[in-house]
Amino acid sequence: MWVLFIALLTAAYLLGSIPFGLLISQKVAKLDITKAGSGNIGAANVAREVGLKWGIVTLLADTLKGFIPVVFFHYLLGSSAEINEALKGMIGLAALLGHQFSIYNRFKGGKGVATCLGIFLAISPISCLFCGVIFFIFVALWRYISLGSIVASFAMPLFLYFMGHPNVIIILSLIMSFLITFQHRANIRRLIRGNERRWQKSTLQ
Repeated sequence: MWVLFIALLTAAYLLGSIPFGLLISQKVAKLDITKAGSGNIGAANVAREVGLKWGIVTLLADTLKGFIPVVFFHYLLGSSAEINEALKGMIGLAALLGHQFSIYNRFKGGKGVATCLGIFLAISPISCLFCGVIFFIFVALWRYISLGSIVASFAMPLFLYFMGHPNVIIILSLIMSFLITFQHRANIRRLIRGNERRWQKSTLQ
């Protein structure tokens, strides 16, 4: 059991490490996305610098990096016991760490929002729905993707609590929230200075 679990943790990390935004930008636009725009390999920067369509493709790919290993582990165990819920959360955390600290990209990576979305779509889709509403409200009002992402990530532990999930999943989700916030540290500095880049409506055209 534990040998299998460690193997799945490793596989989740390696899958999470695949830098889809970087690969897509290089293939489609011959662009090193790490040197364009914000320099981030995530969907928002790809959408701005390469095009909305490819930003959506990146978003889906990064989301699946979190979703697939958790769902695979769920069906492998075929149980909803609390300990298995904890193990699913740890599998998800491994995928998130892979995305944020990619072994294929010199341990650099993205913010992890889409991958975290995939993790919790597999664990608590309703919590994801509520967090998505919060994200879109903040982006609609202030047009800061970073602000919406940080607030939504910290809303996740609250919704998991109200949905009755085990404490260990709530704690793991809080750890993921802090990891996402850490990856947004440059954005936070820009938000404080007032020069964070806003999401422009023209990006959607």
